[in-house]
Amino acid sequence: MSTNKGSRFGILATLAIAALVAVTGPAAVAAETESAIARGGRLYDKWFAENKAAKPTDDHPAYPHKGGKYGKDASWRCKECHGWDYKGKDGAYASGGHATGIKGIQGAAGKDAAAIVAILKDKNHGYVDAMLSAEDMNDLVLFVAKGQIDVSKYYDAATKKPKGDAAKGEVYFNTLCAGCHGKDGKKLKDAPPLGSVADNVPEMLHKILNGQPGEAMPALRALDPQISADIAVHLQSLPK
Repeated sequence: MSTNKGSRFGILATLAIAALVAVTGPAAVAAETESAIARGGRLYDKWFAENKAAKPTDDHPAYPHKGGKYGKDASWRCKECHGWDYKGKDGAYASGGHATGIKGIQGAAGKDAAAIVAILKDKNHGYVDAMLSAEDMNDLVLFVAKGQIDVSKYYDAATKKPKGDAAKGEVYFNTLCAGCHGKDGKKLKDAPPLGSVADNVPEMLHKILNGQPGEAMPALRALDPQISADIAVHLQSLPK
């Protein structure tokens, strides 16, 4: 019985692919990184709350305000020197009680991971393995290298107001956030009313995108950042 050449070729090709898979295994699927980047954002916020490491009891050696009013542990939070907008001395922390004169992290965006790890472990930063594990370092570095957003697109520094749509923000908040926070933002008894902290827009944007350290708060990083900005607008209308 004769067999069509095209059929024979198709059978041979199928057998070849099957043999290749048997030897090499199925094609590798790239792991998503958004969840790790979001966790890195929470580590940037307050790493010892996110990873349950021991809270620092001494001032960070590079922090200029020794024994500051925010507590010694606060001096070890990345955001305390580099700001919620990642601009450090050139952004929202250019003045005020949190001002340190330290530059931001924007220059590290896109930088090689090993180079960022080296910076985090150098004498100026001083993060040791007991503070940040290898996984912690990986996630924090992913955030620094790939997770920074241009806050100026969603925040007007002159007016200190978020750029967004309040009506859309109300819908997003009531369907995504109100289950835990309540529609008035006061449902969580161990947290301040959202309306009372909403004026710090860069902080709100960071937390909406990445979540709250050590808490089961959803991170909206995988969605369009404008959604987070719209929510930040709505937060301004909540009671204090």
